Amino acid sequence: MTTWTSDELDRIANADELEMAPVRRDGTLRGPVPIWVVRDGDDLYVRSFRGTDGGWWRTARATHAGHVRSGGVDKDVTFEEVPDHATNDRVDTAYRSKYGRFGDAYVGPMVAARATTLRLLPR
Repeated sequence: MTTWTSDELDRIANADELEMAPVRRDGTLRGPVPIWVVRDGDDLYVRSFRGTDGGWWRTARATHAGHVRSGGVDKDVTFEEVPDHATNDRVDTAYRSKYGRFGDAYVGPMVAARATTLRLLPR
């Protein structure tokens, strides 16, 4: 499995948004949508603001494949679901720390959307 380089991790983590384009079941990419991304150690995570109703998230969960672009990094990725509580606690903290300036109206739904946490694995 491929890993993120330190430069890629830094560039994506320092960007406010990531363009997410999951692969549909027919193999085509959905149109890219801007979403928030956070870093925890050497891993990158995303969540759906709309929770399990988010269209991009449902597609990503169904196919576990997609393409992301952020901070000048352009990569195909695999999406891995993250059910463990310890990781989700750290991801909650990362969202609050990185995006707290936007207020709880935006950060609150991201923290509440723990069930949609996906780890981005480069391919």
